[in-house]
Amino acid sequence: MTFLTHLECSVCGDRHSPHEPQTVCRSCGKSLLARYDLAAAKSSFTKDSLKGKPYSMWKYSPLLPIERQENIVSLGEQITPLITLPKFGENLGLPKLIMKDEGQLPTGSFKARGLVMAISKAKELGIKSVCIPSAGNAAGALAAYAARAGIEAHIFLPEDTPEINIKESLVCGAQVELVKGNISDAAKRMNERRKTETTWFDVSTLKEPYRLEGKKTMGYELGEQFNWELPDVIVYPTGGGTGLIGMWKAFDEMEKLGWIGSKRPKMVSVQSTGCAPIVRAYGEQKKNSAFWENATTIASGLRVPKAFADYLILEAVYNSGGWAIGVSDEEIVNTVYEIAQTEGLFISPEGAAAFAALRYLLPDGKITEEDTVVVFNTATGIKYPEVVKR
Repeated sequence: MTFLTHLECSVCGDRHSPHEPQTVCRSCGKSLLARYDLAAAKSSFTKDSLKGKPYSMWKYSPLLPIERQENIVSLGEQITPLITLPKFGENLGLPKLIMKDEGQLPTGSFKARGLVMAISKAKELGIKSVCIPSAGNAAGALAAYAARAGIEAHIFLPEDTPEINIKESLVCGAQVELVKGNISDAAKRMNERRKTETTWFDVSTLKEPYRLEGKKTMGYELGEQFNWELPDVIVYPTGGGTGLIGMWKAFDEMEKLGWIGSKRPKMVSVQSTGCAPIVRAYGEQKKNSAFWENATTIASGLRVPKAFADYLILEAVYNSGGWAIGVSDEEIVNTVYEIAQTEGLFISPEGAAAFAALRYLLPDGKITEEDTVVVFNTATGIKYPEVVKR
């Protein structure tokens, strides 16, 4: 059972039905957010009700948008572990440093959370064909879940997307088109094709409302894993930013359910200096970012010149008292090696960017040794062999 009631525009508040396919707000074109009857949920969906449930993100189903269980298209989305980094943390002076390892999800990245929800809802709504532009891991996740659901997938990727992302899309039977440029160019090409391919449903980041609901489960998991006392700081590598926005949404829902208090972690958005629209907007204290020209970074998931819902990313950073930090590709690669050699963990370049950012937060006291700091590794490093040189 879900307590889903309606979809609400994140800007103008216009309401939309969750019982028919929806993309963005029909009134203003901004992202839609799923809303639930939290007052009704409060009486039956409690913290205690989670005990003994399967160790899966689907334990939070009452506050997820799938209305009939038979429509869930699962590949085994388990709760991802919290892993301490004692040596790396000691070297930095952060004894309470913890990594949440999203690389242990199906298809090897956090994109599984969003795409399992989008495809499950697409199945529920009778959608037969979906399309997406991707910088990499979202492509593989979409292809896998679409194959499982029997839904046709059309994927548009930059030509220099990591090879493994192209191959995992192809092996799952997706139709793949490679495009010169970055994810924005891939999106332009996809939208050109959609002028004639009118049955394709767009599941681009935050241009449909349900990928966000999958990503918000990271927030629920953190709450439960920390016994409903959230960490002091969350450091999150940011491309499209759905996970950061989703966690912020989850925290609001959890407080309304009475599961947590009003305390929030400081949210830190991390990007590469080769593509840092959120960092630049934060530095200028703006509510929206500007398109980043000539975006380039080894961390393919961070090469997003302009996030569609940038205003929601920045809102979460500002409201939490957090920061936006840029790190260089050199720092990213060095951190991949450093964490592998100190902790035995082969993390993604996006996750390494988040760890590298810690060195910018420590010197001026933004974070201290007293803080519990959670850093998200968003994918397994095995998907990025090009980062490691022989």
